[in-house]
Amino acid sequence: MNIFMRRLTAEMGQDQTKHQIEKGLRLYQSNQTDKALHVWTKVLEKTSDPGGKFRVLGCLITAHSEMGKYKDMLKYALDQIDTAREMEDPDYLTEGYLNLARSNEKLCDFQKTVSYCKTCLNMQGTTVSLQLNGQVCLSMGNAFLGLSVFQKALESYEKALRYAHNNDDKMLECRVCCSLGNIYVHLKDYEKALFFPCKAAELVNDYGKGWSLKYRAMSQYHMSVAYRKLDRLPDAMECCEESMKIALQHGDRPLQALCLLNFADIHRCRRDADKAFPRYESALGIMTEIGNRLGQAYVYLGVSKCWLLQKEYDKALDSLQRAQELADGMGNKLCTLKVHCLSEGIYRSQGQQEEVREQVVKFLQCVEELELYCGMCGESIGDRDQKLQALPCSHIFHLKCLQTNGTKGCPKCFKSSMKPGFV
Repeated sequence: MNIFMRRLTAEMGQDQTKHQIEKGLRLYQSNQTDKALHVWTKVLEKTSDPGGKFRVLGCLITAHSEMGKYKDMLKYALDQIDTAREMEDPDYLTEGYLNLARSNEKLCDFQKTVSYCKTCLNMQGTTVSLQLNGQVCLSMGNAFLGLSVFQKALESYEKALRYAHNNDDKMLECRVCCSLGNIYVHLKDYEKALFFPCKAAELVNDYGKGWSLKYRAMSQYHMSVAYRKLDRLPDAMECCEESMKIALQHGDRPLQALCLLNFADIHRCRRDADKAFPRYESALGIMTEIGNRLGQAYVYLGVSKCWLLQKEYDKALDSLQRAQELADGMGNKLCTLKVHCLSEGIYRSQGQQEEVREQVVKFLQCVEELELYCGMCGESIGDRDQKLQALPCSHIFHLKCLQTNGTKGCPKCFKSSMKPGFV
């Protein structure tokens, strides 16, 4: 009888935990975040059910991610992985490692993100954890992009997209499309940079009736960046305003910071430094608070370009120095490349030839390390707005080179497979 009563009590406890978790979710979905967090924290204190504890930690991880409280997100992710280890369940472990990867991605610890993602992909779970593989590949792609490893980033995004299609996961497809838009912004193929977030916006319109509004906000933000790069500034402003409105409604601090950075860049493109500077400052404040070092680096790049408009060269160089320190700390080589490019221009305008030569050498070193050149014509990729094409191996070429060459295979793969003695 005692055994039966203990089991019944445990089951009632599990039901109560489930009920409270769902109550928190309803509060969270109706934008009552503080109340939801209070409910979930109470569950965490009281529950002895490991499964319930794991699920409530998952809710807290998501909420703190959207609020931009990335250090708290990481703390809960570490608690979650400990709970998963106690349970010795591969599905829970896979989800736990994915949340650890995401936490480190948000904090711009990209090497750790890649490592945790690889752990996820190597785990032999059931079909439940296999369904998470698309999200793992997306997080890995974002980390590789953070490290400026473009081929591996593209490879990961393509895998994530295949998982999304195979599982008919439209939400994942939407997120991957936004990330693909982001990578093509960096590679300066602005038509593709616009195409992918437009595709994400279509998915939101067609399937997103029950989705969180963050998906709409995310697609609008990425469209705005592409429009700005295409010099379609009114369109850029409209999309960014729409994204910011949703971000403010939902208390999404990370997206607010990105929108502020984009607003500042739009004003800079209009040569309106007076409007740009305060927005850069606001963006930097939030990004510093939440730990988005990559965002901070891009704020300093924008601020530097603003000082250049005003011919304040020393202030521009000071901002570039700050951007480089952040880029070096994260291992983001593309940001370092941009610093050298802008620094070269400043030194050239001042006739400082020795400094010009030093920056040119460093710039070319970065191009070589990043493999940012077309394997056919040898010219740099990302120098200016050009149409690019990625082959199935994820090597990237100028579209015009592939069209004129007419090759069926990948020239870069062919070159690397040629061993000494065979040529």
